[in-house]
Amino acid sequence: MEILMVDDHVLFRDGLALMMTQCFPHVVLREAASLSSAIKQLRRPPAVEMVLLDLGLSDSSGLDSIDRLRKIAPDVTLIVLSGDDRPETVVASIERGAAGFIPKTARSGVIETGLRTVIEGGVYIPRAAVQLVRGVAPGEGKGWAEVGLSQRQIEVLYGLSAGDATKTIARHMNVAESTIKTHLVGIYRKLGVTSRTEAVLAAARYGLLDNLLSTQRHP
Repeated sequence: MEILMVDDHVLFRDGLALMMTQCFPHVVLREAASLSSAIKQLRRPPAVEMVLLDLGLSDSSGLDSIDRLRKIAPDVTLIVLSGDDRPETVVASIERGAAGFIPKTARSGVIETGLRTVIEGGVYIPRAAVQLVRGVAPGEGKGWAEVGLSQRQIEVLYGLSAGDATKTIARHMNVAESTIKTHLVGIYRKLGVTSRTEAVLAAARYGLLDNLLSTQRHP
């Protein structure tokens, strides 16, 4: 897997590169110190499958970095690694297409967990962000039945919220991975979303994850 790390802090890049080498030996890690450099790398082979993006780059500002990168590589998996870990920043990053958000201030073990979760196909959102959106948007207080999710779809959504990959959810539910993908299509349609991360945030807005928050594995 080709992963591009975009961060203008050399010490952070060096530390993360060392951790990636130790924990993810199958990953080919490339580095860029600016968004313009990252864009150049995204335009040449081999294809980058995942980008680790800092929001405090010298040639780009905050969430604009996500928008600019998505225009160049709309299909690449994006993880935001940022020192700005305010819940509203986390939510805004997810809404712009990030598959996960990992605070740069987090312990190395937390960063590894977040990266592994997304690399394996899961969703990583800090618990504080899920708590922030609880009851903020229209639809607050809706129950499972009112949203129209089946019991199996609820199980799948809980798996997503815990950061599980599709194959892990399938194993826990003792069904084929293709069955989970079919459930995801139904979940997206009923919640009016198009991605796993959006589904988790939508469920939080409806208050559907309250029982999960006490046992959620994320920090």
